Amino acid sequence: MNSKPALKVFSGNSNRPLAEEICRHIGIPLGEATVTSFPDGESFVKINENVRGHDVYLVQSTCPPSNHHLMELLIMIDACRRASANRITAVLPFYGYARQDRKDQPRVPITAKLVANLLTAAGANRVLTMDLHSQQIQGFFDIPVDHLYASPTLFKYLTQITTKNLVVCSPDVGGMKMAAAYADVLGAGLGLVAKKRTSATNVEAINVVGDVDGCDVLLVDDITETAGTLTAAAKILREHGARSVRAAVSHCILSDLARDRLKGGLIDELIITNSIPNDPKGLPITVISIASLLGEAILRINNNESVTGLFKVKGF
Repeated sequence: MNSKPALKVFSGNSNRPLAEEICRHIGIPLGEATVTSFPDGESFVKINENVRGHDVYLVQSTCPPSNHHLMELLIMIDACRRASANRITAVLPFYGYARQDRKDQPRVPITAKLVANLLTAAGANRVLTMDLHSQQIQGFFDIPVDHLYASPTLFKYLTQITTKNLVVCSPDVGGMKMAAAYADVLGAGLGLVAKKRTSATNVEAINVVGDVDGCDVLLVDDITETAGTLTAAAKILREHGARSVRAAVSHCILSDLARDRLKGGLIDELIITNSIPNDPKGLPITVISIASLLGEAILRINNNESVTGLFKVKGF
C-alpha cells in the first residue's frame, strides 16, 4: 500500500511570519529556501532541500509590492516542478489582482484570469486561497481551487464583544451576501450603506438602508486599502445615530492614506486577519490569525480529506 507523500511547506518573502505560524500548527519546520533578488531586481529562488516526490505547499500573499511577490511565487513553483515535486499547491492567503475580474471599461484586461493562467503555466497543481473578491474567480482556474473563508475565525472574536442592538452593515451593494451571513450567525439586524465612488481613493456615502439609531454597527468587507469606503460608511452611520461602529475585513492593505483615515476616530475598531503583514501600532486595529485555518486545510489536502468542515460555524 502506498503511503501519502511527505508534506513540506515553503515561504516567499511576502508573509513569512504567517508561514512560520502555519508550520507550528502543522507540527513541521518551515522548509529551507533561498528567495532573494539580484542587484538588477530579478528574483532568484533555490529550494535548499529535497522535494522529489513530496507534497509541496508554497505560502505567498501577492500583497505590495504585488508584482514582485507574484513573480517570486511563480519562480518558486517552477523550481519545485523542475525538482520533481509530486504535487505543488500555491497557498495565497491574499489573491492579488482579484478586483480586476471583468471588463467594466473598454480595452481593459481581466488580470485575475491572467494571474490564474500564470500560476497554472508555472506548474501549480492546485490553489488554496481565502476570501476572493468575487467567488467566480475560482472558475478562472483549470486546476482545483480550495476557497476558504475568514468568517469562522472572525466569528470567534466577534461573539466575545458585548454589543447593544447589533446591526451588520455592508458598505456597498456587492457585500450584502457576506453581511447577511454575518447577521445570521450573530443574530443581528441587517443594513446597507449606499455609496458612490468619486475616484480610486475617495468614496461618498449617499444613504443608509435600515435602522441604526442607538445601535452598535458592524461593517463587513473582504478588502480595504485606503479605508475610504469604511470611513465614509462609518461617517454616515454615525450621522444616523449609530452608537458605535466596528469593521471586520479579511484583507487589509494599510496604506498611508488608510492610516490617516483610521486615526480620525470614525471607526472604533478595525478587525482584520494576518493574510497580509501589517503594523497596526497606534491604530484601533485587532489582528486575528488565520494560521490554524490554513494549517488545517493543508493537512486535510495532504490527507486527501474534505475541507468542507472548515466552513462550519455553530453547526451550520
